[in-house]
Formats: sequence, C-alpha cells, structure tokens
Amino acid sequence: MLNLHDSIQFTEKANDFLAIGELLIDMISENYDDPVHNDRYSKFFGGSASNLATNVKRLGLRANVASAVGRDGFGQYLTHQVEQAGMSTSYIQQTDYSTSMVVVTKSRATPQPIFYRGADYHLALTPELEQAVRDSKIVHFSCWPLSMPPSRQTIERVIEIARDSGTWIGFDPNYHPMIWNKGEDGVAYVRSIIRQVDVIKPSEDDAERLFGTDTPDNQLAKFLELGARLVVMTLGADGTIVSNGKETVRLSSCAKEVVDTTGAGDAFWSGFYTGIVHGYTILEAVKIGIAISAHKLKHLGPVLAFPDLMEITSSKEYRGLEV
Repeated sequence: MLNLHDSIQFTEKANDFLAIGELLIDMISENYDDPVHNDRYSKFFGGSASNLATNVKRLGLRANVASAVGRDGFGQYLTHQVEQAGMSTSYIQQTDYSTSMVVVTKSRATPQPIFYRGADYHLALTPELEQAVRDSKIVHFSCWPLSMPPSRQTIERVIEIARDSGTWIGFDPNYHPMIWNKGEDGVAYVRSIIRQVDVIKPSEDDAERLFGTDTPDNQLAKFLELGARLVVMTLGADGTIVSNGKETVRLSSCAKEVVDTTGAGDAFWSGFYTGIVHGYTILEAVKIGIAISAHKLKHLGPVLAFPDLMEITSSKEYRGLEV
C-alpha cells in the first residue's frame, strides 16, 4: 500500500517522466461562456499529455512526450513547440492523418470542448517508444489514447512494459463520451484500467461521467472498489481528497483568482509528479500540485513559467494547506 506520509522510492533511470497521448491544437475563445457569438479564437499548443510534459519540464524534471501528429502545418508547429520546450522530438510520430484539434470556449467553470480528431489516435508502439517507457521513472496517459484503436493497443502494451520495468504508472481518467466510437462502452473500459495503474486523479466531472451523480466520498469509494491504489480527486473550489483505501485526507484549495480553468488539471498533475520525483511525500506532492494549479488558474492558455519548488513550498499558500 502507498502510505500518504511516505515518499516514492524510484529506481534511477535516464528520464524522470514520459507522457503518452495527444499532441494537438487548442483553439481557445477570446471571450467567456458564449459559444454562439464568440468569433475570435487563438491557437495554442495543446493536449493533456503534451501540456503536462511541458509543465513538468519547466518545473525541472527530465521529461518527454510521445504522440502522433499530421504531416501538416499544425503538426510542424506542435513539433517545433516540443523542441522549443527542451524536449526530444524522437517520440513524435508523423502520420498521414490531419493533426487533431480541440475548440474551447473560455470559461470560469468547466469548459465544454469540441473535438476534431485525426492523427492523435494513430500512435504506434515503436522500439523507440518501448525503450522510452523502460527508461522513465513515471509514465502517464489519459483516456485520449485509450479511447480509440490503434493507440489503445499501444497503451495496453505500455502498461505491460511499465510493469515489467518498474516504471510508475499515472492515469488521468478524463472520460468523455464524445471521444469514443459511437456504441462502444467506454465507461466499462476505463473502469477496467483503474486497477492496473499506481495513481489516478479524477475531477468531480470525471467521476460523474464514470459513475453518475453522487457525493465526493461515495465517488472516491467507487474508484477504490475498482482496485485503485492511490486516488487524488480534485473538487475545484472545494479542494482535494486523497486516499489509499486505508487513510483519506482532505485539503482545501488555495486559488485566489480564476482567469481560465483550461489546463488546471494538467498543472495539478505536473506539480504532483515533480514533488514525488524530488522525494516529497505523497501528501506534500499533492499540496505542490494544488499550488501549481492555483498558479495556472490566473493565466489564459499555457503557463510559460512556474515558481520553483523552493518558492512553492515556502509560500504561505502552500503552508496554509492544512491536512
């Protein structure tokens, strides 16, 4: 069992963190909450996996992203952004499908995305990707690559390889019916993955899509019943719940200003992963994730710079996150 007051003991490897999944264009509106009359959208480097890897890299970890893009201008733009972030482009596969895109109307609540998918789900398990999994302390993926073949089969093999090589597995259960094939029981599939990973971080919306409406405590229990080893459930303004099945801890939010909620979950993950790789306990790493997420909420689109860990852990916001 993962003790919340202990740190994770990682085997030394060449890479700290590998995100596998979508690298895509985010088109985000200039105005709030009006999809009918918004007519101006800005292009951003997007995708949960790519944003997370970029965030983690900016926080000082050795990080890479594995994804698939089209042989088009958007694909070139995204690959260039990965390179500019200081990460290898060796794991960015080019396909004959169009680069995927998500259109988002900016929101102070949960944004409602529109998905245009092409290249992202054609990620293949190459020898280079297999070696990258073995060489990383942590591998992370979300529902995006699981939602459609052939990338689903790639992730299934990644899980096996990670287990064989002692690589820690993180899963973002961000199920959304719109990214699955019509008629497929994506909920049942996502539930089957939960027991195979080391940590999951559902939001309230994620939990509701998987289990229906219920209280946070009951939702947490459902993840644990499905075999989750460690659940970190974010509740927006109501904070975060962490549980290993034996001990459950609640933490408040420290967000003071909300400009854009897009990417807040990825920011949380990046702070959490950075914390545990640097030897902080699980609870301390969760607090770092909360602080990084609060920093992201103050910015539109991707954050170009984060505070360093010393600044975060010495801040009054971090110290005020009482257990």
